[in-house]
Amino acid sequence: MSLPELCIRRPVMTILLMVSFVAAGLFSYRLLPVAAVPRVDFPTIQVNAVLNGASPETMASSVAEILERQFSTISGLSAMNSTSGLGETSITLQFDLNRNIDAAALDVQSALATAGRRLPAAMTTPPSFRKVNPADQPVLFLALTTDQARLSDVDAFAQGNILPNLSTKPGVAQVLIFGTQQYAVRVKADLDQLAARGLALTDLQTAINNANANAAVGSITEGNRGVILDSTGPLYHAAEFKPIIVAWRNGAPVRLSDVATVRDGVANELNAAWLGDKRGEILAVFRQPDANTVSTVDNVMAALPQIRASLPPGVSLDVLLDRSTSIRNSISDVIYSLSLAVALVVAVIYLFLGSVRATIIPAIALPVSIIGTFAGMYLFGHSIDNLSLLALTLCVGFVVDDAIVMLENIQRHIELGKPVMEAALIGSKEVSFTILSMTLSLVAVFIPVIFMSGVVGRMFSEFGLDLSVAIIISGVVSLTLTPMLCSRLLKPGTHHTRSNFVVRGFNWLFGLTARFYELTLRGSLYIRPLMLLAALATFGIAFYFYATINKGFFPQEDIGILSASTVGPDDGTFADMVAQQGKLTEILGKDPDIATLMSSVGGGAASDQSSGRMFIALRAKPARTATADEVIQRLRKATAGVPNIKIFFQAVQSISLGAINSRSQYQFTMQSADLAALRQYAPKLQDAMS
Repeated sequence: MSLPELCIRRPVMTILLMVSFVAAGLFSYRLLPVAAVPRVDFPTIQVNAVLNGASPETMASSVAEILERQFSTISGLSAMNSTSGLGETSITLQFDLNRNIDAAALDVQSALATAGRRLPAAMTTPPSFRKVNPADQPVLFLALTTDQARLSDVDAFAQGNILPNLSTKPGVAQVLIFGTQQYAVRVKADLDQLAARGLALTDLQTAINNANANAAVGSITEGNRGVILDSTGPLYHAAEFKPIIVAWRNGAPVRLSDVATVRDGVANELNAAWLGDKRGEILAVFRQPDANTVSTVDNVMAALPQIRASLPPGVSLDVLLDRSTSIRNSISDVIYSLSLAVALVVAVIYLFLGSVRATIIPAIALPVSIIGTFAGMYLFGHSIDNLSLLALTLCVGFVVDDAIVMLENIQRHIELGKPVMEAALIGSKEVSFTILSMTLSLVAVFIPVIFMSGVVGRMFSEFGLDLSVAIIISGVVSLTLTPMLCSRLLKPGTHHTRSNFVVRGFNWLFGLTARFYELTLRGSLYIRPLMLLAALATFGIAFYFYATINKGFFPQEDIGILSASTVGPDDGTFADMVAQQGKLTEILGKDPDIATLMSSVGGGAASDQSSGRMFIALRAKPARTATADEVIQRLRKATAGVPNIKIFFQAVQSISLGAINSRSQYQFTMQSADLAALRQYAPKLQDAMS
């Protein structure tokens, strides 16, 4: 007994089989992550090293060079990039696509242990590493602003309350703070006063460390009483540091306030962030690699009311930029296209078959195949993204082909006078092998796409697999559900009904088109040489346009988000950089298509006091008629006149590859072991390119 015959004679079994497909697909749909595109990233590890007070040149020679020499022995390392700043070095290690990230992390840990013996002895904190996706952008930006409280108090609340709360939410990888203002007591030594008392800076440092130590002191026991001793530290305010005794001179104490100026401040004063022109702190939320972007944002947004209720007086928390909005809109557009494609296919089937009963059969097979595909997507670890939904949209035309072939053949036997059940058995048996061969041949077309290597393969293998799964499920449905429905729904004389005026009008138009095609075909047969020349000319024109058309990896997206990097003179001060960036902010704030603007200056090895960053949220369409690239061109012209600062705009993309973050779409890298030579020739190359 063949599979179609078994399903025809066992309708309940067939229905349960299809229900299992649908149930598995619906449950899987709820579990699938949502993203803009499939996850394509290289296994990447970032190493950070800190040596307080060291210059960038010292960090590069005594820290980065030692670590890089050790990392170069790790297998599968495809790219290594280091950035050294004041007291900090960041090294990004990018591995081959096929390299296991956990195994690479073990190799990096071993390399750090080996290199640690050659690092400077003053480096009290060993280098650390973490797995990262350098191309990943924050999914949510939050702003903490205040008109009353000190920014250091706001930072303390963010570090102690907001970060631990948000970091534990499902899908959140980390939360970074731009413009952090961590409280610190700043001591400025008076060298003249120190010299007059015969003291050195090391004496000052030792006294402060001893007074501020939070170490175990011990306990004493005397008689029947025991006393636990406690240290005087830690100290929390500048006023508590001033009475510290640095030394004794002539029987009198020399206090810290006598030889230094002590004030309340922040740990890094060369770091600031703004929301528009208002000072504050920017919180950037990053998602985990396999997390659902939409769900991650929803989890964070659900926690915000509770956080806002606990904010100190005068402090506000606002949502600045939500990456999930563009993903929701994109997915919604594709789902609309998919629904429209399904409706059009069903309408075309009805117009050609001319029967509601006959149309129901492929119309049922279509959603069963699409919904069942979600189960396959879940098993393969795929996501609901633009490419996977594009695959489902394209497969709409494929999945109904098998059902129509089965339906038409069974209907043919009914029109020959056979009973419906007999026609279903005979007709399904005749075309079973044909449907099987059609299914396998369509799947074979996508085998090269599934097994493509490299970045393109990572991107499109999900597309090919999803399409193949849908085609295979449609083949199963055509061999099981379709013949069973034909045996129950089809009736003699229901095919090609002429009673409906819509169907009659379509048949008349189709007949007219067929006659026109017949006339043109007959005419072309009389001028065969001319038609052959036309075909050759068509091929020539196609090859010409292929050679001249613009080419690229992926088209530029417009998700309504821009990033900008600002660069000032190397010898410029932090105050000058803040002033110049303020001028840029004022100019950008006047653009009608900018909804939100946040900026920061300084902070971290990759961003010193002469550089800054901006994140710009554009107005949503259709209120914004200009594209992101058009807005960038307009902003470049508007900011070109600001002296002593350069700004580089980029439209944030869903796909960004590579471990090296650049300030622009294209980047040239000049390399040399001689730093002086780089400083000499880099401006010359820049002038020549300009």
